[in-house]
Amino acid sequence: MENIQEIKAVSMPRIGEKAPAFKAVTTQGEINFPQQYSGNWVILFSHPADFTPVCTSEFMTFASMEDQFAKYNCKLVGLSVDGLYSHIAWLRTIKEKIEYKGMKNVEVTFPLIEDITMEVATKYGMIQPGESSTKAVRAVFVIDPKGIIRTIIYYPLSLGRNFDELLRVVIALQTADEFSIATPADWRPGDDVIVPPAGSCGTAKDRMEGKEDMKCYDWFFCTKPISKEAVMEKILKK
Repeated sequence: MENIQEIKAVSMPRIGEKAPAFKAVTTQGEINFPQQYSGNWVILFSHPADFTPVCTSEFMTFASMEDQFAKYNCKLVGLSVDGLYSHIAWLRTIKEKIEYKGMKNVEVTFPLIEDITMEVATKYGMIQPGESSTKAVRAVFVIDPKGIIRTIIYYPLSLGRNFDELLRVVIALQTADEFSIATPADWRPGDDVIVPPAGSCGTAKDRMEGKEDMKCYDWFFCTKPISKEAVMEKILKK
């Protein structure tokens, strides 16, 4: 029984699965997740604790970039195992007292979940006992409009996240969905995209129109250009 409980404590949902459902109290009222976010992309992320420096830098950055994520129909939801009043006091301190890298008077308007029972954090595998049994690690779940987990990224307590990368992930996932392609390493809008192979009996060339635009390095590795303008036209929130 102890072994089963230990496995359950560190279990986590996987890419391609439905995001585990929960109801919770947040700084923006109660939420029903992910049901009330149906039709939106969501980044659900955890941080170890309120009133800590790395987390403060991250929340200021997320809040400052909230409008950028919103352009891609992506909402933000935070979580830590602290209580609601701690959350409120911390976010007020950030707005009234903290100036960092040109960011000041930063107001966090996206929900921050109270999870003092660690129920949600445990359900999402945010509690990693090898790192801490009382704090959530820096987990990131990118969830699509159908409530499916599309990306999972984990950081240790000491490492702040790269927020440009998180935005790039959202843009790349949406681009892949819209154009039925894949994106290569370090892809940015406007870069060439990868044409997926047709399967074991075919080649990438066999499945695409506009073959003259394609560049093939071998039968399994072909790219084609898609302009930044074409990408933005498809994925920017109207």
